[in-house]
Amino acid sequence: MVSPFGGSNPSTPDINFQTEEMTGCDPYFIFSGSSHPQLTEEIASTLGSTLGKMDIQLFPDKEIGVEVQSNVRGKDVFVLQSIARRPNHFLVELLIIIDALKRASAKSVSAVIPYYGYARQDRKNGARAPITAKLVANLLEKSGATRVLTMDLHTPQIQGFFDIPVDDLYGRPLLIEAVKKLNSEKLVVVSPDVGSSKMARAFAADLNSDMAIIDKKRVSSSVVSSKALIGHVEGKEVLIVDDICSTAGTIKLAEKICREAGATKTYVAVTHYLGDETIFENCGIEKIFITNTVPCFFESTKIEVVSTAGHFSKAIKCVLNAESISSLYQ
Repeated sequence: MVSPFGGSNPSTPDINFQTEEMTGCDPYFIFSGSSHPQLTEEIASTLGSTLGKMDIQLFPDKEIGVEVQSNVRGKDVFVLQSIARRPNHFLVELLIIIDALKRASAKSVSAVIPYYGYARQDRKNGARAPITAKLVANLLEKSGATRVLTMDLHTPQIQGFFDIPVDDLYGRPLLIEAVKKLNSEKLVVVSPDVGSSKMARAFAADLNSDMAIIDKKRVSSSVVSSKALIGHVEGKEVLIVDDICSTAGTIKLAEKICREAGATKTYVAVTHYLGDETIFENCGIEKIFITNTVPCFFESTKIEVVSTAGHFSKAIKCVLNAESISSLYQ
């Protein structure tokens, strides 16, 4: 057996990743790639739909094969794939699925990408560096995607890389609902760097709290340093907010600076959590709130996972009914 998540047995050269077929009268289809079937099933359940049937194979040479087994001719189709954990594999798989659906005469193919991989490579950081976020956009369009649904793009201008509609949903309302359960009366929202200040300002406004910013300098792709805290956190509880957490270097540095400045407790809210259960060991953070845009394969007493299924379900309904996505936030 060969699994998209690793491990192989040469005696069985492929796998069947199948979902149950919808009835012929369904006006649309939802398909799942192999990166995050749990979220797709939760969305389908929320919408009262079953999943379209599709066979995904991984051959001995690691090539990906896809066969759509539901009749999608003339149908609106949504395919969910989070480009995380194994971004190269899952990106190529998504492109192949979209191509298969278009060749099966689907009316439209909306790529539901809870986490848009390569979003941090959105500009040239050197003289001969790529803009990989733009390359991913080109690939999605070329494969046949007619719309993209995603959440908390690292930079909103990535929407401009596309010539098809892109709906960038907000994870903030979901995280705020979880944070409010802390019943903290002395909460200060902290941005771990200047780049996250807009997000932190929105959190602070919704929570009716003060805000602080940490002046961060990135030394390398995995090492950061910081020199200054702009704002007042002494005697306060702190909520550090960010869109992506992979190594937690930035967040742990922010927690240390806030603690040294007199913060009494520290919490974290992150939309896309790419780490594991070990990266917050031996630190003073009380609780980490994350969404399930990226699959979480572990359990931790410090980490609380907030589901995005309801949010994506409402967005899919808006697309199907030609309604405004902004109505979700009114």
